[in-house]
Amino acid sequence: MSSVPDAPVAPVGVVVMAYGTPAGPDDIEAYYTHVRRGRPPPRDLLDDLQRRYRAIGGVSPLAERTRAQAGALADALERRAPGSYVVEVGYKHTTPFVEDAVERLVAAGARRLVGLVLAPHYSRGSVGEYLGRLRARASALDPAVDVVAVDDWHLEPAYVSFLADELRRCLVGMPAATQVLFSAHSLPVRVVVDGDPYATQVAETAAAVASAVGLSRPTGWSVAWQSAGRTSEAWIGPDVLEVFATLAASGRAAGVVVCPCGFVSDHLEVLYDLDHEAAGRAAELGLAFARTAVPNDDPAVLGALADRVVAASTDAA
Repeated sequence: MSSVPDAPVAPVGVVVMAYGTPAGPDDIEAYYTHVRRGRPPPRDLLDDLQRRYRAIGGVSPLAERTRAQAGALADALERRAPGSYVVEVGYKHTTPFVEDAVERLVAAGARRLVGLVLAPHYSRGSVGEYLGRLRARASALDPAVDVVAVDDWHLEPAYVSFLADELRRCLVGMPAATQVLFSAHSLPVRVVVDGDPYATQVAETAAAVASAVGLSRPTGWSVAWQSAGRTSEAWIGPDVLEVFATLAASGRAAGVVVCPCGFVSDHLEVLYDLDHEAAGRAAELGLAFARTAVPNDDPAVLGALADRVVAASTDAA
């Protein structure tokens, strides 16, 4: 009696999502227009953004770093469950878009998709929007496709451990009177007023890292914000540069270490806003300055995220 071979099991599709970046100087205006929801930027804002990209070499390494992160995640998933996962990258503001990644995975036969945003803190306007776009495109292609997500990972032990190790490294050689600032991308104040968990989660990450390092508060560390949008509305503060000025004026600190816990990849907001602008401001104020590295494709962090992807995909089974 002959047996019928089992049908192949469809792989789980993993959509790794990030903000996106211009491919080169000629793409900056189109990219900025997309960020502004189709409204072309005023000439002065475009000139300023182009200047910032020139200061870091003309192009951000974000796309390269995101591909490396996705590759490390795919390798970790393959070690955990050979042949069970297929990983695609989708960006919010440039090609390949989130929708493009969904289309490729569904076309490849994926019946379940896991969304993972390369941002540890949940906000409805960032992570929530990524996941909403993923779900909308999957539903339009095939309502039977199941979509699950890793909503946030701001207290992931491997991530906290990475930041704590980096902070210890940076504090070596700094003045005894050094203040640690945990930074993340600012959001409009109205978002926080409406109950968004983002700011609370950033504070929780900061507290977890500070505890691991043994920092005291309020004298040892605080949370500050950076990279606020160029709009007329109020954004979350205090801004990193404002804190620098306050510390210098008070005489309470001789140095400052910035831990950009809201970012997991080298890109403009780290390489320019911190390494150029913030470092330059600290020098002007006479403050020693250091910055912790971001994880990029750190194997421990990406391995932990692979575990979260596996858990999300199996819990929904």
